[in-house]
Amino acid sequence: MLQREGWYIDMGKFNFIKTEIDGVYIIESTAYGDNRGYFMETYNEADFKAAGLDYTFVQDNQSSSRRGVLRGLHFQKMHPQAKLVRVLNGEVYDVAVDLRRDSKTYGKWVGVLLSEENKRQFMVPRGFAHGFVVVSETAEFAYKCDEFYHPEDEGGIMWNDPDVGVEWPNVGEIILSEKDKHHPTLSESKIEFEV
Repeated sequence: MLQREGWYIDMGKFNFIKTEIDGVYIIESTAYGDNRGYFMETYNEADFKAAGLDYTFVQDNQSSSRRGVLRGLHFQKMHPQAKLVRVLNGEVYDVAVDLRRDSKTYGKWVGVLLSEENKRQFMVPRGFAHGFVVVSETAEFAYKCDEFYHPEDEGGIMWNDPDVGVEWPNVGEIILSEKDKHHPTLSESKIEFEV
């Protein structure tokens, strides 16, 4: 049974936590453990739909990175993707920036620490730039997408755009790809999604 308790939607196996930005959720899964280890569901279509998260995922991705690697802030221009992200090993700080036209939180961001220990997930809807920085020595990061990757459609905004003002954790040296070093600011890109 769906129970609403303030910012929480408790589905038994999942706890859907609303953030300050509409449509972005932190998701906690119930882990069942014993002396062998643990088991948990990370996605259940019926439970997600009951919580209002109605997505059809078509692609799963996984990456491995070392401390200080920052991937982002990425989006696809013509084929925006919703992403359900989690960490399999290690710890990352994950960020979503609202780029939806007419959104009252346009240009605002929300972040969450994801780790193998807290087992949290982050639901990033379409119309957002997304990125993360690795906080631990290494991290394995996995995510589901509701649209296929189109390399010709890549876009991004500067990870440290002062107008967006993401408060990244101090991880020492930031390591960026060549592509991520050259993203424009949000005001330069003028990107707005109709979703």
